[in-house]
Amino acid sequence: MNKRFFILLLVLALLIPSNVIAATNASTLQAQVDEPDLLFLIETFQYIKDNYPFEIKDSDLVEGGLKGMLQSIDPYSDYYTPEEATEVYKSMFGTFSGIGIYIEKKDSYINIKDTIQGAPGEKAGLKKDDLIISINGIDTKNMTLDNAQKLIQGAIGTKVKLGIKRDNNTPHIYIEVKRDKIIINPVHYEIIDNKIGYIKLSEFSQYATIEINKALEEFDKKNISKVILDLRDNPGGLLGQAIEISRKFVPKGPIVHIKEKNKELITHLSTNQKPKYKLVLLVNENSASASEIVAGAIKDTKAGTIIGKKTFGKGVVQSIIPLSNGSILKLTTSEYLTPKKLSINGKGVEPDVVVENTVTEDLQLKAALKALK
Repeated sequence: MNKRFFILLLVLALLIPSNVIAATNASTLQAQVDEPDLLFLIETFQYIKDNYPFEIKDSDLVEGGLKGMLQSIDPYSDYYTPEEATEVYKSMFGTFSGIGIYIEKKDSYINIKDTIQGAPGEKAGLKKDDLIISINGIDTKNMTLDNAQKLIQGAIGTKVKLGIKRDNNTPHIYIEVKRDKIIINPVHYEIIDNKIGYIKLSEFSQYATIEINKALEEFDKKNISKVILDLRDNPGGLLGQAIEISRKFVPKGPIVHIKEKNKELITHLSTNQKPKYKLVLLVNENSASASEIVAGAIKDTKAGTIIGKKTFGKGVVQSIIPLSNGSILKLTTSEYLTPKKLSINGKGVEPDVVVENTVTEDLQLKAALKALK
């Protein structure tokens, strides 16, 4: 092995996760390390090490390099440190350990925006609009939301003591809450006018299909066949969840085609012989990714009426690659196409009926109710 190749290999070991290198054969690696661009990268790395006047870790440069590479590809690929990866997993899987409250900044302190029903916080007596003035004795004045969140969350079974200001006329109270596993239910459903089922899905987490099924089972018990599925402001989530939920409404045939580099098209199918629901799908400019898989399938198969505004236009799928140090790579690895093999990336899905909401009135929901009545 020549000296140049050896140096390049050492730098690659820094820049590329070991499990990725292990999956790369020697001839491919040789072809990669001979690239002039990689030499330029190495020279820059070494120049920083030799000339930057302050202490800097190799790992910080590597993390910055990985972030830069992935973020330059598209808006969706990224590198996450072990700490950042924790938050990504929470979003993906809808679970974390804590006390089950949503927080916001208010009057320089931390305010409880809402509590999760049945979670430890609610059970212990925490209420919406409680002002958290201390966490385990630490004053929260001017504390960032991120720091407050880190102090409140913790291992299952441990406790956190919150100082609470409930209103101006009572003294502060202290509530101790035992942390537990928190499951975020992404579904809210109700029955409108005793004849229309309404489902709001906030994200396609791992519990999405389970909770959608519960809603539909309740509708079936009451012989409700008219359904509004509200995907407004739903940023997406897990591809598999979008496919499973689509199968509830889309007739037999393609739901989505997945296009990967140098591979044959992968088609996910519905086996639903005769969908039993008359469906209206609500979308807006913030309905993205997995939401658009459902919207594209509904539109192409005419399985329902789409009302609202054109969707975001994120027609690509990312793969999450866990690394040995707890960090993760998120890389765009495929594009999805609608049942008619149409690309919506950067284009979005046009609703059948365009309705613009006002600040004071939900005209889109009104249009959905009118369409079903």
